[in-house]
Amino acid sequence: MSKKKYVITAVTLGIIAAASAGLVAGANLLTRDKIRQNEIDKINNGMSDIFGKTQLKYTEKSPEEAGLSGYKYVATLYTVKDNSDAFVGYAIKTSGSNIYGKISLIVGMNSTYQFVKLSVVVNEQTYASTLVDNYINPLNDGSGNIDNVSCGATYGAKLVRDMVNEATDAASKATWGA
Repeated sequence: MSKKKYVITAVTLGIIAAASAGLVAGANLLTRDKIRQNEIDKINNGMSDIFGKTQLKYTEKSPEEAGLSGYKYVATLYTVKDNSDAFVGYAIKTSGSNIYGKISLIVGMNSTYQFVKLSVVVNEQTYASTLVDNYINPLNDGSGNIDNVSCGATYGAKLVRDMVNEATDAASKATWGA
Protein backbone atom coordinates (compact mmCIF):
# COMPACT_ATOMS: atom_id res chain seq x y z
CA MET A 1 0.00 0.00 0.00
CA SER A 2 2.83 2.46 0.69
CA LYS A 3 4.25 1.88 -2.83
CA LYS A 4 0.93 3.02 -4.25
CA LYS A 5 1.19 6.31 -2.34
CA TYR A 6 4.69 6.91 -3.71
CA VAL A 7 3.56 6.22 -7.26
CA ILE A 8 0.52 8.51 -6.93
CA THR A 9 2.69 11.25 -5.41
CA ALA A 10 5.31 10.92 -8.17
CA VAL A 11 2.68 10.97 -10.93
CA THR A 12 0.92 13.98 -9.36
CA LEU A 13 4.18 15.93 -9.09
CA GLY A 14 5.08 14.97 -12.66
CA ILE A 15 1.74 16.28 -13.93
CA ILE A 16 2.19 19.54 -12.00
CA ALA A 17 5.73 19.97 -13.39
CA ALA A 18 4.60 19.26 -16.95
CA ALA A 19 1.69 21.70 -16.67
CA SER A 20 3.99 24.38 -15.24
CA ALA A 21 6.50 23.88 -18.05
CA GLY A 22 3.67 24.12 -20.57
CA LEU A 23 2.49 27.41 -19.06
CA VAL A 24 5.99 28.88 -19.14
CA ALA A 25 6.49 27.76 -22.75
CA GLY A 26 3.11 29.22 -23.71
CA ALA A 27 3.86 32.54 -22.03
CA ASN A 28 7.22 32.68 -23.84
CA LEU A 29 5.55 31.90 -27.16
CA LEU A 30 3.04 34.72 -26.65
CA THR A 31 5.48 37.37 -25.44
CA ARG A 32 8.84 36.78 -27.10
CA ASP A 33 8.09 38.81 -30.24
CA LYS A 34 6.81 41.76 -28.18
CA ILE A 35 9.85 41.60 -25.91
CA ARG A 36 12.19 41.55 -28.92
CA GLN A 37 10.32 44.49 -30.51
CA ASN A 38 10.57 46.46 -27.26
CA GLU A 39 14.34 45.88 -27.22
CA ILE A 40 14.62 47.02 -30.86
CA ASP A 41 12.60 50.14 -30.00
CA LYS A 42 14.88 50.87 -27.03
CA ILE A 43 17.93 50.50 -29.27
CA ASN A 44 16.42 52.83 -31.91
CA ASN A 45 15.47 55.41 -29.27
CA GLY A 46 18.92 55.07 -27.67
CA MET A 47 20.67 55.69 -30.97
CA SER A 48 18.52 58.79 -31.53
CA ASP A 49 19.29 60.04 -28.00
CA ILE A 50 23.02 59.46 -28.41
CA PHE A 51 23.47 60.95 -31.85
CA GLY A 52 20.72 63.59 -31.68
CA LYS A 53 19.06 62.50 -34.90
CA THR A 54 16.00 60.52 -35.81
CA GLN A 55 15.58 58.05 -38.66
CA LEU A 56 19.01 56.50 -38.23
CA LYS A 57 20.16 53.36 -40.00
CA TYR A 58 22.67 51.05 -38.51
CA THR A 59 24.47 47.86 -39.39
CA GLU A 60 24.99 45.32 -36.70
CA LYS A 61 27.91 42.98 -36.05
CA SER A 62 28.66 40.45 -33.38
CA PRO A 63 32.03 40.75 -31.63
CA GLU A 64 33.23 37.71 -33.59
CA GLU A 65 32.23 39.28 -36.92
CA ALA A 66 34.20 42.39 -35.91
CA GLY A 67 37.29 40.33 -35.13
CA LEU A 68 36.99 40.72 -31.36
CA SER A 69 37.34 38.14 -28.62
CA GLY A 70 37.94 38.17 -24.89
CA TYR A 71 35.64 41.07 -24.06
CA LYS A 72 33.41 40.58 -21.05
CA TYR A 73 30.69 43.17 -21.72
CA VAL A 74 30.64 43.81 -25.49
CA ALA A 75 27.51 42.26 -27.04
CA THR A 76 26.85 44.01 -30.38
CA LEU A 77 28.63 46.59 -32.52
CA TYR A 78 26.82 49.12 -34.72
CA THR A 79 27.93 51.46 -37.49
CA VAL A 80 25.40 54.31 -37.50
CA LYS A 81 24.40 56.38 -40.55
CA ASP A 82 21.68 58.89 -41.29
CA ASN A 83 19.08 58.61 -44.07
CA SER A 84 21.48 59.97 -46.68
CA ASP A 85 24.03 57.27 -45.72
CA ALA A 86 26.33 59.83 -44.10
CA PHE A 87 28.36 58.37 -41.24
CA VAL A 88 27.08 59.46 -37.83
CA GLY A 89 29.10 57.38 -35.38
CA TYR A 90 29.73 54.01 -33.81
CA ALA A 91 27.80 52.36 -31.03
CA ILE A 92 28.39 49.28 -28.95
CA LYS A 93 25.74 47.52 -26.92
CA THR A 94 27.14 46.19 -23.67
CA SER A 95 25.62 43.97 -21.02
CA GLY A 96 26.85 43.18 -17.54
CA SER A 97 25.78 42.42 -14.01
CA ASN A 98 26.95 42.63 -10.45
CA ILE A 99 25.44 41.77 -7.06
CA TYR A 100 22.98 44.66 -7.49
CA GLY A 101 21.51 43.50 -10.81
CA LYS A 102 21.87 43.61 -14.58
CA ILE A 103 22.46 46.58 -16.83
CA SER A 104 22.67 46.93 -20.60
CA LEU A 105 23.87 50.07 -22.33
CA ILE A 106 24.48 51.47 -25.78
CA VAL A 107 27.78 53.35 -25.77
CA GLY A 108 28.00 55.93 -28.55
CA MET A 109 31.32 57.01 -30.06
CA ASN A 110 32.51 59.39 -32.73
CA SER A 111 34.70 58.52 -35.72
CA THR A 112 37.84 58.47 -33.54
CA TYR A 113 36.21 56.11 -31.02
CA GLN A 114 35.86 58.77 -28.36
CA PHE A 115 32.92 58.37 -25.96
CA VAL A 116 30.01 60.63 -26.92
CA LYS A 117 27.06 59.52 -24.84
CA LEU A 118 25.32 56.43 -23.57
CA SER A 119 21.78 55.16 -23.45
CA VAL A 120 20.35 52.68 -20.98
CA VAL A 121 18.60 49.68 -22.55
CA VAL A 122 18.06 47.69 -19.32
CA ASN A 123 18.70 48.86 -15.77
CA GLU A 124 17.81 46.33 -13.11
CA GLN A 125 20.25 47.72 -10.55
CA THR A 126 18.97 48.02 -6.99
CA TYR A 127 19.85 51.73 -6.97
CA ALA A 128 18.82 52.29 -10.60
CA SER A 129 17.50 55.84 -10.27
CA THR A 130 20.49 56.92 -8.18
CA LEU A 131 22.83 55.50 -10.81
CA VAL A 132 21.05 57.32 -13.62
CA ASP A 133 20.61 60.64 -11.80
CA ASN A 134 24.05 60.85 -10.19
CA TYR A 135 26.33 59.10 -12.68
CA ILE A 136 24.84 58.42 -16.12
CA ASN A 137 23.07 61.77 -16.63
CA PRO A 138 26.21 63.77 -15.66
CA LEU A 139 28.27 61.65 -18.09
CA ASN A 140 25.78 62.36 -20.85
CA ASP A 141 25.59 66.11 -20.26
CA GLY A 142 29.38 66.44 -20.01
CA SER A 143 29.48 67.47 -16.35
CA GLY A 144 30.56 64.03 -15.08
CA ASN A 145 33.88 62.23 -15.04
CA ILE A 146 33.89 58.57 -16.07
CA ASP A 147 36.35 57.73 -13.27
CA ASN A 148 34.40 59.47 -10.47
CA VAL A 149 32.15 56.59 -9.39
CA SER A 150 31.17 58.06 -5.99
CA CYS A 151 27.51 58.67 -6.67
CA GLY A 152 25.47 56.70 -4.14
CA ALA A 153 25.41 53.69 -6.47
CA THR A 154 29.14 53.00 -6.58
CA TYR A 155 29.00 49.38 -7.70
CA GLY A 156 26.62 50.24 -10.53
CA ALA A 157 28.81 53.19 -11.53
CA LYS A 158 31.91 50.97 -11.54
CA LEU A 159 30.08 48.51 -13.80
CA VAL A 160 29.02 51.31 -16.18
CA ARG A 161 32.56 52.74 -16.18
CA ASP A 162 34.04 49.33 -16.98
CA MET A 163 31.48 48.78 -19.75
CA VAL A 164 32.21 52.19 -21.35
CA ASN A 165 35.97 51.67 -21.11
CA GLU A 166 35.74 48.19 -22.61
CA ALA A 167 33.45 49.43 -25.41
CA THR A 168 35.83 52.24 -26.41
CA ASP A 169 38.78 49.83 -26.34
CA ALA A 170 36.87 47.28 -28.44
CA ALA A 171 35.78 49.98 -30.90
CA SER A 172 39.39 50.93 -31.59
CA LYS A 173 40.33 47.30 -32.27
CA ALA A 174 37.25 46.21 -34.21
CA THR A 175 37.08 45.54 -37.92
CA TRP A 176 34.15 47.77 -38.81
CA GLY A 177 34.08 47.31 -42.58
CA ALA A 178 32.45 49.76 -45.00
